[in-house]
Amino acid sequence: MSKTSIVVGATLAVLGIGGLAFGAWQVQQPRGPVYAEILAVEPVTRTVERPREVCEDVERVVSEEVPVEVPVQVPVEAPTPSGAAASRDPHRIVGSAAGALVGGLLGNQVGGGSGKKIATVAGAIGGALAGREVQERVEASQHVQAGGQVQYETRYETRYETRQRVVVEEECRTVVEQHEESQGYEVTYRLDGEELSRRLETPPQAERLPVIDGEVQWQAESDATAEASTEV
Repeated sequence: MSKTSIVVGATLAVLGIGGLAFGAWQVQQPRGPVYAEILAVEPVTRTVERPREVCEDVERVVSEEVPVEVPVQVPVEAPTPSGAAASRDPHRIVGSAAGALVGGLLGNQVGGGSGKKIATVAGAIGGALAGREVQERVEASQHVQAGGQVQYETRYETRYETRQRVVVEEECRTVVEQHEESQGYEVTYRLDGEELSRRLETPPQAERLPVIDGEVQWQAESDATAEASTEV
C-alpha cells in the first residue's frame, strides 16, 4: 500500500470520528422551548331547524240555525149549531107572540058578537103556531149560512232562520326557525415545519402555544399575559 493511500484513509477516519462525536454532542445539548405557531382559526357552525308553535286570535263569521216562533193564521170552520142550544130563543116565544098578535087581529075582523071572539081566539092560536114555524125556519136558514163561514185563528209555528255571528277562535300553526349552532373552531397551526389542523371547542388564546412532550398546550395563554399574571 502506498503512503498516499494510508494518509487518505487516516484522514477520512479522523473526519468520520469527528462527525460522530459532534452529532453526539448536539444530541446531548439541551434544546430550547418548542412552540406551535397558529396560522388560522375558523369557527365551525351548522344550521339547526327548530319547530315552534305560534298561536293567535282569529275572527270568523259563522252561520247557525236559530229557532223562531212565527205567528200563522189558520182557517177554522165554525161548527153548525143544532138543537135547542143553537137558538137564543129555543121556545120560539118571539115568533109565537108575533104570530098570535097578527092572527088575533085578523080573527077580530071576521064575524060579529061571540063569533068574533071565537075567530079572534082561533086566529091568535093559528097565528102563534104559524109565527113559531116561521121563526124556526128563519133561524135554521141563519144557522146554515153561519155554518158555511170560515174563521181564522192565530197559531205559532217554530221555524229556523239562518243567522250569522262573529266568533273569536284561537288558531295555532307550526313555524320552523333556523339558527346557527357552534360546532367549535378549526385551528390550523405549524409545528416543526409541518402544517396541521385540529378541531377545538374554544379558540386558542395566543398566536404561539408551547409544546410539551410533543403535545400542544391549547389552553396556554400568550407570553405577555403569562408574564403579567406572574408579576401580579
